[in-house]
Amino acid sequence: MKWIGNRISYLDDQNKTTFIITPEQIGVVKALMGAWCFMWFAIGATITWSYFAFKFSQQEKLILGIFMVFWLYYFVRVGRTFLWIMYGREYIKVDKISLTIKTSIGTYGKAKEYYLENIKKVRVSVPKENSFQAAWENSPWIRGGERIEFEYLGKTIRLGRKLNQQDSKQLFQILTKRIEEKLKKKS
Repeated sequence: MKWIGNRISYLDDQNKTTFIITPEQIGVVKALMGAWCFMWFAIGATITWSYFAFKFSQQEKLILGIFMVFWLYYFVRVGRTFLWIMYGREYIKVDKISLTIKTSIGTYGKAKEYYLENIKKVRVSVPKENSFQAAWENSPWIRGGERIEFEYLGKTIRLGRKLNQQDSKQLFQILTKRIEEKLKKKS
């Protein structure tokens, strides 16, 4: 097994190349996100309990209902990000026929297959260092920030969450080289 930086491992086999990208392992971020999720859950549980335990007017129930929709949206968004930080993986496999990408949390996730002959314009997409996009994508509560993208049947497919520029370029070089090798063997 070979490494690109400290987050990407890959294995070259005779028939395939497999990459595994793990999230950044920052203990403080994990602790703060975990505490935030726990407190957010406690707030939601308290509001839900009070909704049913006390008598409220219609207007107060409406306000609580609107708040619970807001609460649920952020609980799901940040909860999924927290699970991604704790247990997430990106699996990328290049074989004779296709490029397969699976973004999973633990064992949960669906692999998507992209046929090599339909992949066009593979490129590195790193936002400018001091831009709003870079600040947004580097924030801990956002899962996104994929750094490598390609065109597939008119759609843009992205992979490599929150990779730094150096790791993105190295992954790009190895990935494009393997895709080209597989396409040459095929034809």
